[in-house]
Amino acid sequence: MNNAIRKQQVCILGSTGSIGTQALDVIEKYPERYEAYCLTANTRVELLAEQARKFRPACVVIADESRYDQLKSLLADQTDIKIYAGKEALDQVVEASPIDMVLTAMVGFAGLSPTIHAIKAHKKICLANKETLVVAGELIGALAAEYHVPILPVDSEHSAIFQSLVGEGDNEIEKILLTASGGPFRKFSLGQMATVTAADALRHPTWDMGAKITIDSASMMNKGFEVIEAKWLFGVPAEKIQVLVHPQSIVHSAVQFRDGGVKAQLGIPDMHLPIQYAFSFPERLHIDGSRLDLFRQPLEFFEPDMEKFRCLAMAYEAINRGGNIPCVMNAANEVVNLAFRQNRCGFLDMGEIIEATMAKATFIKTPTQEDYFESDKEARQIAQSLLK
Repeated sequence: MNNAIRKQQVCILGSTGSIGTQALDVIEKYPERYEAYCLTANTRVELLAEQARKFRPACVVIADESRYDQLKSLLADQTDIKIYAGKEALDQVVEASPIDMVLTAMVGFAGLSPTIHAIKAHKKICLANKETLVVAGELIGALAAEYHVPILPVDSEHSAIFQSLVGEGDNEIEKILLTASGGPFRKFSLGQMATVTAADALRHPTWDMGAKITIDSASMMNKGFEVIEAKWLFGVPAEKIQVLVHPQSIVHSAVQFRDGGVKAQLGIPDMHLPIQYAFSFPERLHIDGSRLDLFRQPLEFFEPDMEKFRCLAMAYEAINRGGNIPCVMNAANEVVNLAFRQNRCGFLDMGEIIEATMAKATFIKTPTQEDYFESDKEARQIAQSLLK
């Protein structure tokens, strides 16, 4: 039977990050089904070159143009691999006709433009870049509908919701139960949180992720982003999306229906499953490794403390204000997240600067695609000016 399966050509935006490397594990496990057509990275030239040698894609892109010559020399003997550099190259490669699906695993606002180009080129989107929907969910949803492009969520929580909805047809969603680990500071007081360092925040209790998302998880901004994502992916208003702190990260999320029934997806914390499910849907393929043992630990759920985790409260505020405000919030967060990792701002300062940026930025009720790029630029400038 396998002989009849046509190999899917995959473009991975952000192949050197946590999601990208695990996606390559899936491709390596199922070489008869998937092939890496294009791999891209922002700055990690050595790893990108190593991946290119192993997976032999048709092309590679390094977003940082200053590293182009280094990448060229590292792959000098790989004459069959085309090498490109720059952000415009990202927009162009996703449109290549052989590509069947694009995994958007790059971090931040930078993922928006190539995602738009991929949708317009009728590519299936495996969405791991949450900022795309946070910034421009309405636009992305409209484009996906216009171009008849499926968007399959790769985030573990949204994959869990998606899996819980399979077979439900038009049954009305009463509530989405979005789970959160609570991060490393769940039990900290505000006083304790004032003095935490980036090193403290990067020690996540259950997930192994990239630096930016790990800090977002510690501040619970990540969960705020996921509320916005869920609103656009599943057409559910924010007041019907409830965040539950679930330290064990076993219940990845759940859906409650109008009859009171709740469906959830459970599993060990492992991103291979949601990545592979997005690739293979509706089929489920075998994954090696450990299985969930429900006898090992209790499953606990708590309400999030919105006073301590202001970033989560601000995400709900951004949804309610609408327009370009989620875009502004995201831009400010990218600035303070990096500043915190570089010890240029305190943990609690992040929320204050984001809030102040949201108050100062120009409000646009119905932003165009160009407005999103302008809002991002303006908000970054405001947030930078607020850093002490």
